[in-house]
Amino acid sequence: MKDYPDKMTPEEGRLFRNDVLNIVSQIPPGRVCTYGIIAALAGWPSHSRMVGRTLRYTPEAEQLPCHRVVNKEGRTAPGWSRQRPLLESEGVTFKSNGHVDMARHLWQPTLENGV
Repeated sequence: MKDYPDKMTPEEGRLFRNDVLNIVSQIPPGRVCTYGIIAALAGWPSHSRMVGRTLRYTPEAEQLPCHRVVNKEGRTAPGWSRQRPLLESEGVTFKSNGHVDMARHLWQPTLENGV
């Protein structure tokens, strides 16, 4: 595992997890957000991979719209064949390379908006 120069304490890890789950819960249907944006909103911009781990290993995440989280290029999670159909059912469109059309569907909340 990567050794982050700004390691989290256990308490910071719990807060990060809660922040990630809260942010993901707010992604509206038909929109997507990136791991990096979520990490930055949670206050840890260099921890985008931890967003993915949080969503994968937190049981409560199954109740959230995790299918709306993609990487910065709009690629879906490898090995999760249901993600694209879930996004398409919400009206998310994909480019010919199989990536989400980020120009049309990226959700970028700001801290001022209460996220």
